[in-house]
Amino acid sequence: MKFARVTFLLAGIYGLIVLTPLYFLEGLIGRQTPPPITHVEFFYGFTGAALAWQVLFLVIACDPLRYRPMMLPSILEKISYGIALIALHYQHRIAASSFNIGMVDCLWAALFAVSFARTRSA
Repeated sequence: MKFARVTFLLAGIYGLIVLTPLYFLEGLIGRQTPPPITHVEFFYGFTGAALAWQVLFLVIACDPLRYRPMMLPSILEKISYGIALIALHYQHRIAASSFNIGMVDCLWAALFAVSFARTRSA
């Protein structure tokens, strides 16, 4: 139980730290990695949805056994981004730095899967 609690707590905190600044970086991202973001509604929609997931991870951390069923969509949330990055990387459509940073989500997916398995016996 402690493993799941710590995993989801750290994932939620990490996600909030990494994602919250995106609300203030739209212009900078467009300048550093042109072209500028043209569909801002998708950018801000992604940021808001991703932040909502981080809050869910914090909720799961409070009571992993009670919220164990929510670990499955949490794994999907993390692995879907990882799979997309792998496909884009092999198509040479993203920078290596974006791929490397994004692979953290695959690590979180694995830790969430271990958390799910370990809470079964609790």
